[in-house]
Amino acid sequence: FVSCMEQYRRIGQELYASLYKNHVQMLQCGYSKAAKDWMRLEEQLFYRRSPWGGASRPLQPRWILDCYEGPSRMRRRIQHANTQATIMRMKTSFFSSPRFYFSLPCFLQINNAVAQGEMTLNGAEREMDKKGSDCNQLTFFPALHESFHSEDFLELCVERQIILQEFTESEKVTFKCSVAVVQGHTALEGVLLFGKKHFYICECFVLSPLEEVYCTRHCLSSISDPFIFNLCHKDNAVGDQMCSRYSYNDIKEIHLMRFLLQEIALEIFFKNGYSRFLVFHDSDRNKIFKRFCSFQPALKSKGITEESLNIRKHSGGEKTMLQKWQKREISNFDYLMYLNTLAGRSYNDYMQYPVFPWVLADYHSETLNLTNPHTFRDLSKPMGAQTVERKRKFIQRYSEVEKSEGDLSARCHYCTHYSSAIIVASYLVRMEPFTQTFCSLQGGSFDVADRMFHSVKSTWESASRDNMSDVRELIPEFFYLPEFLTNANHFELGCMQDGTVLGDVQLPPWADGDPHKFILLHRQALESDYVSAHLHCWIDLIFGHKQHGSAAVEAVNTYHPYFYGDKTDLNNIKDPLIKSTILGFISNFGQIPKQLFTKPHPSRNAQGKSSSGRETMLSLHSSGVLPPFISSLQNLKLSPVTIKELNMLNMFSVLSDYPKGAIGHIVHTEKGILAVEKNKVLIPPLWSKTFCWGFEDFTCCFGNYGSEKNVTTFECMADWGKCLCAVCPSATTIITAGTSSVVCVWELSLVKDKVKCLNLRQALYGHTQAVTCLAASVTYSIFVSGSDDRTCIIWDLNQLTYINQLPAHGASLCSVAINNSTGDILSCAGSYLYLWTVNGQLLSSINTTCSPKCHIVCCCFAEVMDWDTRSIIITGSTDGVVRVGGWGRGKGILIHCNKCGKHLVLCRELNPSLALTGKPSKTSPAVTALAVSRNSSKLLVGDDWGRVCCWSVDG
Repeated sequence: FVSCMEQYRRIGQELYASLYKNHVQMLQCGYSKAAKDWMRLEEQLFYRRSPWGGASRPLQPRWILDCYEGPSRMRRRIQHANTQATIMRMKTSFFSSPRFYFSLPCFLQINNAVAQGEMTLNGAEREMDKKGSDCNQLTFFPALHESFHSEDFLELCVERQIILQEFTESEKVTFKCSVAVVQGHTALEGVLLFGKKHFYICECFVLSPLEEVYCTRHCLSSISDPFIFNLCHKDNAVGDQMCSRYSYNDIKEIHLMRFLLQEIALEIFFKNGYSRFLVFHDSDRNKIFKRFCSFQPALKSKGITEESLNIRKHSGGEKTMLQKWQKREISNFDYLMYLNTLAGRSYNDYMQYPVFPWVLADYHSETLNLTNPHTFRDLSKPMGAQTVERKRKFIQRYSEVEKSEGDLSARCHYCTHYSSAIIVASYLVRMEPFTQTFCSLQGGSFDVADRMFHSVKSTWESASRDNMSDVRELIPEFFYLPEFLTNANHFELGCMQDGTVLGDVQLPPWADGDPHKFILLHRQALESDYVSAHLHCWIDLIFGHKQHGSAAVEAVNTYHPYFYGDKTDLNNIKDPLIKSTILGFISNFGQIPKQLFTKPHPSRNAQGKSSSGRETMLSLHSSGVLPPFISSLQNLKLSPVTIKELNMLNMFSVLSDYPKGAIGHIVHTEKGILAVEKNKVLIPPLWSKTFCWGFEDFTCCFGNYGSEKNVTTFECMADWGKCLCAVCPSATTIITAGTSSVVCVWELSLVKDKVKCLNLRQALYGHTQAVTCLAASVTYSIFVSGSDDRTCIIWDLNQLTYINQLPAHGASLCSVAINNSTGDILSCAGSYLYLWTVNGQLLSSINTTCSPKCHIVCCCFAEVMDWDTRSIIITGSTDGVVRVGGWGRGKGILIHCNKCGKHLVLCRELNPSLALTGKPSKTSPAVTALAVSRNSSKLLVGDDWGRVCCWSVDG
């Protein structure tokens, strides 16, 4: 191995690309020293001398939008472009990476079952002892089609090895079909393979007439539709061959989709938050869907629900999403995203991207008044009718066709659309991959600076008043993603005629130049009482009965006939030139969503009109009114706590013989409150089992909650030093870290609710000293590690890869937390608290105490709605005091302001001794664990003496 490494290092710059792939692979495999050596070489090569001076600037744009969908289908995560490129390259670099050498010889053998299309992949572990490590013994066989010998296979299409390496052991391909894999505004030709327990999406591969699989370099395209062919082979570009393996059990949902207004596509949503959009240009889409259902029958009955949107499902009987929206159980944003999903709008296809409304008309005031109706756009009218004069001109255009005795079927108010690929790309042009899409649609370069999206105010004026060709609406990102408003990648977007250099988007005065404030206030506007009372009118225009027919004419809401799927039957158009022209029109100018309602859409209930007490609470929560615990901080009182299986009568719950010592983890469930001591965590979702660590022999064990007996013990963690912290994001995943500085991700195997095996999935390197704290968020698919080296690292929970590192803190990290609503990250070092976005941007910091001896021990979020500026942060310290603070502008004691004027505010200090005796105690135990109850009505606090107390309004 060392010899191999040294050979690679001597190769130098000429093989930089290969080295870069390999260093990341080695980093993930655990060869930290070798990886660091390669990293140094990579830095020397990647950050080359340049006009920017030294090695300070990379050679390619830095940030790219991650396609991961979090709560409400929001895509908040931004990824380092080089990291993403490396991950993508790793998937195709197996045969040039160390993994290749450590797997020698990896025999791909064909047994007697090949005649039935079966392939067997023998594992390296079984073959290593038998065959040694002579690379000359490595042999590949054409398992995808048996008519070629291995020599012909290698000479003709070596790239098929990429598919072979993804196959599971004893895989049998039962069906193949040609597809187009849609990615934004482009498509790649590919092949879909169905196996026994997995299916495979092979990009840049072709299925020949004899059903043989080749890469696009070695076989002519199988796409007969000339328009889709041109999409897949635009500019004669040839992409990298890739093969992705998916388990049928990993599918969350499959939606029947349109592509170019034709019912020929499927969108596959996975449980890990990602999705794929496949077009079946020469196959029956419905039959392919049935084939998926044969492997996972539950897919047949799945409609679009809260699970589709990644939002929490509320109990209280079965209701439709419409009823939940009316009763204010879900937000306006959630409902609009639901309608977009139901109408076939997709993030994966920019031609039918989700559409959201302009909700404001005030982009000039210093402050935003959400109680004034004149602040808002008229939601009952389309963008073409926002002013009287503009509306008159469009009505005149509609009438001119009839007066000129033209084709009455071509009558329309608007020849452009409110949503198209160019509109989407122009909004998001400062962020990859939309930058490349925009340039591609503009012929390879940016548009004239004055025509680009540079100001929210001027764009509103263009779309609502000034430009007769502009009737654009908004996209979801305007309500949750501040990053798209900044030119973080430093693209040279040009200069306007007045000499202004294009950079960040110009924001309204009420946003104070702060993208985060703009997004927060804009989302508050969407959830305001005015918009809630009038949103159904806009729904009628876009998804409802005013989309078609006489109601649309009366509402001045008709578009060119080509935009409507039911007005253009492409299958009956025989002339290929006419068909291609229509498809080009659809591709470039937009598509009307599927019509969801044929009758007027009902309005939303007025504030406070829900029928039950529980619904009233949900109504208040969904409309931004804070729950009792948070809104009544000054009135919180101590109250007794009943721990499940142990009834407590004292103000503090002294947990008998269990737990012993300081409280380490508290969970509030529907059945009661659970608590365990330090060095233990409860395992979700049932919380009936515990994971324990901290033993002298470095072992770990599993037990049942409420029992002293350790059911199962494992020694596998002993190889990684002393464990200092652990977190369990799911029933099958445990993350540990400690003195070795390595973060270990373990897979827990359960058989009939009994722990059977604990296997290491990945060892993650990045810290240089002991890791002291961990936090994980399944909703955002990230976890965070804090270390004595004073840094935090954000990791991807799905791919188990590095995402970002938070800058150095002033002391060792003692606690971290993640807000499941917003993705915000809290890190604590000494007495300082830092608040970051999910992408690692510092929002604010605060020194929570004036005493140098006091430091934070634990922290958590009280989750409010994600657009609420009053995010609540809670910390517990060594002085026994719980401090509750707010992010934003509010009443309280201002501790620290950063340069932007944003700040964290200390709202209340909760001191148990002071509450009980009227005076503080000098010997108060440290606060070691915090939790907020499920309905945000109680704050649960555990301390160093093994006690649990509760703060609530009721007292």
